[in-house]
Amino acid sequence: MFSVKPLKPTFKSYLPPLQTDVKKNIQPPIKKLEAKLLPGEIVVNEVNFVRKCIGAESSQDDLWGKLICTNFKVSFITHDTLPKQKFQISHLLLGEHDIPLTCLEQVVTVNDTKGKKKVLGSNQKLKFNPTELILYCKDFRIVRFSFDEAGPESAKKVCLAIAHYSHPADPQLLFGFEYLGRQYHGSAGKQINGTVSGGALQTPLFDRPSEWDREIKRTGAAEWRVCSINEGYGISPSLPEFFVVPVSLADQDLKQYSYSFTDKRIPLWCWNHPNGSALVRMASISDPLQQRRLDQRIFTAITKSHPQRSEVLRSDLDKSLPNIQDIQSAFVKVRQICVIDPFEEPEEKWLSSIESSQWLEYVRAFLKQSAEIVYLLDGKNASVIIQEEEDRDLNCVVASLVQLMLDPHYRSLTGFQSLVQKEWVMAGHRFLDRCNHLKKNDKREMMNQYPAAFEFTETYLSVLSDSMWIPVFSTFLFNCAQQHAEHLMDFAKSKSIPLGVEKVLRFPPVWDWSQQFSLKDQTLFNNPMYVGKGATCVQNGAVKTFRRTKKTYSSTLRGMPSALRNGLKDGHDTLTRRNSLVAQLKSDFSQLREVVESPSERFFRDWFSRPTDQQGLLIPLLMPSHIALWRLYFLRWVPEACISKGGPITAYHKLSQLVDEIEMLQSQLRQYKGPTPASTPISSPNGPPADQSRMYFKSSSAHEPPTTPEYLSSSFPFSPVGNLCRRSVHGTPISKFLNGARIWLSTETLANETL
Repeated sequence: MFSVKPLKPTFKSYLPPLQTDVKKNIQPPIKKLEAKLLPGEIVVNEVNFVRKCIGAESSQDDLWGKLICTNFKVSFITHDTLPKQKFQISHLLLGEHDIPLTCLEQVVTVNDTKGKKKVLGSNQKLKFNPTELILYCKDFRIVRFSFDEAGPESAKKVCLAIAHYSHPADPQLLFGFEYLGRQYHGSAGKQINGTVSGGALQTPLFDRPSEWDREIKRTGAAEWRVCSINEGYGISPSLPEFFVVPVSLADQDLKQYSYSFTDKRIPLWCWNHPNGSALVRMASISDPLQQRRLDQRIFTAITKSHPQRSEVLRSDLDKSLPNIQDIQSAFVKVRQICVIDPFEEPEEKWLSSIESSQWLEYVRAFLKQSAEIVYLLDGKNASVIIQEEEDRDLNCVVASLVQLMLDPHYRSLTGFQSLVQKEWVMAGHRFLDRCNHLKKNDKREMMNQYPAAFEFTETYLSVLSDSMWIPVFSTFLFNCAQQHAEHLMDFAKSKSIPLGVEKVLRFPPVWDWSQQFSLKDQTLFNNPMYVGKGATCVQNGAVKTFRRTKKTYSSTLRGMPSALRNGLKDGHDTLTRRNSLVAQLKSDFSQLREVVESPSERFFRDWFSRPTDQQGLLIPLLMPSHIALWRLYFLRWVPEACISKGGPITAYHKLSQLVDEIEMLQSQLRQYKGPTPASTPISSPNGPPADQSRMYFKSSSAHEPPTTPEYLSSSFPFSPVGNLCRRSVHGTPISKFLNGARIWLSTETLANETL
């Protein structure tokens, strides 16, 4: 055999060798779509190639990514950015596309090919492969995901996981328990249970006698004392361990009386007026044979606690206010009008729908009832007992409103938080059962009428409401303090967590806002118009304390008897149509001479005839035209309702800049040195550091034009983009919305449809 030599290559290249940079040629690695997890959070199920629907009719703005279900939230992870993204407040616990599982109200799966849809519940089966997932949220968001490119089995599994974990069978299955346990073990036992680091917690939790003692001293309630007969919840499981009772009532007598009250809820002190009158709340007496005897003893004890021994009056809220079922029904109707129903009717029909829901009328009824109790406390110098069958729903609302009207302390940020803690959380409102449908809307109405009297903003109230759906905080998670303590005790034992000196494990309270928001975003809670005690102003170069002039003046509103001016006149308690408001006012004026004033009407007339003291008594206006829908809460996710560079935020922006500039000038004045005006002031050209400003919006320099930021809209600081997406659109010109019209996207009503 002959050996064959390999042939030599004959091709010759005349090009210079290519100079390559290896580092430049390496493509950056594709970043994985991974969810950011909190301690104790685990991924339950996930599906790739999911499309989040942004537009209702077109898919060109939709986002592609991964849909993940954890034991805490539904998370959509994407590399894409939202189109036309407006400013949105950043949350430290939740991502831009995250939804807490406790915020989900309905999980709806759809198969367009087969024409099927199903509302999923816990442990239910799904017999078809979903092509779409619609999440109806308790905060009014409606979020859609499409699975047209995703694996059908993976899509089905993630839908079932979301439905299952959003409806846990036991409170201890809520994510907050796992989060608390992991945080404790992760800190090697160094964390102190129930405390908030950094001294951020100024809000009293009213879970210890010392905090009740401070409240007694603050209000001057000398004839009241802290009672500890319920320590360990030995008397009533729904009452706090410590509460305040008249000094003249002995513990042994209270224990005996408790058997005659519903759920053994004996009377609780709420607040004391400077004139000595007290506001007390109590449940109904369940034993009719003991009614007269107990009434006499309770009334006598409260009378003795008054310096002038004034009379005690009772207000039965079950007879004078709508019940909790009616309130929840009205709330559902308003939500149906504002979120579900298509917008095809004229403005008049929409206003008529709002009126027929009775929601605004119920808000007005609570304000009216509270104003009447204010008159009894302030005008008649009488103590008042507000009574409700179980003392856990209506009493919470009225007690809070009365104290907001009478005590400026509760109109500050810390004071308001202590009011919610005292009259809702510790008083045993059933947050776990009620889903908090009636909370805080009436407080917002007071803010709407007296914006300078409240230290906090609508943004704060909206964020506080949203915090209810984050199961990391205990504040709105349980029905009462005893349920909180019992579940945590059992959980600590199951996880072998030592309970420490206090023998109790605690969730963090919601009042430490640093756990949810940066210091910068927390400045959105501050009201630039707030007139607090000792508010300062600059006059002739000197810093002086603001004092309101006691000059009297008259107006068509303040000069009217309160029964007419505030809409309290009998026979006119329904919501007035806008086009008939003038006629209603004319008819009121025509009857002025025929009205004989009662003492309460004279009290209200005298108050309205004087300039409003923002740090004194506040009485709400009660005519139907004064009661407005809370637009930021109900409309913030609606793209068509989002007015670019419009809405109340524009005034907030300008006022914040003005307040920031005033604070800078005040800082410069404080740095001024020299005994005479001729001395040279030592000034700081930039004012206080940016991180020390109370305002979110900083004052503009002289070289900057005073323009409104592009990202401002009526939904600020929330973004409707991707948070309210329907399958079809029935729109309307924005001008109709400005006149009070309804602009919504249509969808099917799926509440009662199952397969």
